[in-house]
Amino acid sequence: MKKTLFLTIAITMFAMVQSFAQDKKQMIRIARIEIDPAQLENYKAAVKEVGETSLRAEPGVLMLFSVTDKTRPNHITVMEIYADSAAYAAHRETAHFKKYKEVTKSMVRSLELTEVEPIFAGIKPGVLHQ
Repeated sequence: MKKTLFLTIAITMFAMVQSFAQDKKQMIRIARIEIDPAQLENYKAAVKEVGETSLRAEPGVLMLFSVTDKTRPNHITVMEIYADSAAYAAHRETAHFKKYKEVTKSMVRSLELTEVEPIFAGIKPGVLHQ
């Protein structure tokens, strides 16, 4: 399972690295979210559901990567990459995103959204073949 997840992430990141060099229109956001610890497992389920649906149903959603801080498990960081700002705006209007916002509104203690630009992205040669 871990190897499959790692390869999926590596392949996605490889595609993003190739894309960064070609398309400067992409919109990249980092979300830093603090969750009520008592609701953490429910939040994780909700973020997984919206992520899977977004990637499957929205061509403009290129990558979603959610992680939890090992020392503060209720601190979540999400990296989002969209084809462009219009894809991000469309994402925010989908039924699955609105459901996620409604379901998680009582779980979120704080939310910080930051739009970022890549400096460097890379994958070590051979990683995709392990």
